[in-house]
Amino acid sequence: MEKMATIMGQLYQAEAPRDSYKAPTFKTLSMKAPDSFYGTQAQKLRGFIQSCQLIFHNDPANFFSDGKKFLCSTSFLTGRAGKWIEPYLSNISNEDPSYLLNNWQLFKTQLFTLFGDPNEFRKAEQGWTI
Repeated sequence: MEKMATIMGQLYQAEAPRDSYKAPTFKTLSMKAPDSFYGTQAQKLRGFIQSCQLIFHNDPANFFSDGKKFLCSTSFLTGRAGKWIEPYLSNISNEDPSYLLNNWQLFKTQLFTLFGDPNEFRKAEQGWTI
C-alpha cells in the first residue's frame, strides 16, 4: 500500500503544472573591447567609433541610452582625447539631453571635429586610402 501511494505521488508530480519553469536565458556574445583612442592618429578614429557601435548594437539591453554609450566609449579615451573629455566628466550628473554626455550623435561629431582627419572626404574622392 505504501508503495502504491509513492507511485501515485510520483505520477501526480509528473502531471502537475510546472510553475517553476524558467525560460532559457541567452548570454550576449562577448566582443573585443575597442582599442584605446589617444586622439593623435586621426585614421584610427573611425575604427574606434565602429568598434563602440558594434558593442552597443550587440548588447542593446545595457546600452539603451546615449548616456550609457558615452560612458562606455569615454572609458577608452586616453592621451589628448582623454584630456579633452575630463571637464565634461566633472559634470556627469547633468541630465540635459543636449549635453554632450547625453547625446551620442553630438559626441561622435565632436570627436570627428577635434580628432578626425579634416581631409578624409577629399582623400576618399581621390581614391586614397585613409
